[in-house]
Amino acid sequence: MTLKMETRVADGVTIVACHGRIVFGEESNALRDTLKQQLASTRQIVLNLTGVSYIDSGGLGTLVGVYSSARAGGADIKLTGLGQRLRDVLQITKLVTVFEVYDSEPEAIAAFHRGAA
Repeated sequence: MTLKMETRVADGVTIVACHGRIVFGEESNALRDTLKQQLASTRQIVLNLTGVSYIDSGGLGTLVGVYSSARAGGADIKLTGLGQRLRDVLQITKLVTVFEVYDSEPEAIAAFHRGAA
């Protein structure tokens, strides 16, 4: 199953919703390219992973890499929609301390607005 991504804007924040698997190779490359393309025009992205069924180390590496690039460029990426398995993976790898994770899309969007106030 390939990775499908839908992009939309809500309350001035770009939402990238992912569906499928984020694995090393085409899927990771597609995610990185989509996020970099969005970061060229926005500083606030919510990455909604509700539809993600599986992520491997290559996918995690891509997330970390794009997140680091975004932060270095003055942008931010917040995560939402993590299933229990993905939450566990972030916990085990200690990446839960790197990413800002929210339970819902509206909470992640609100966090951007709180930060801007």
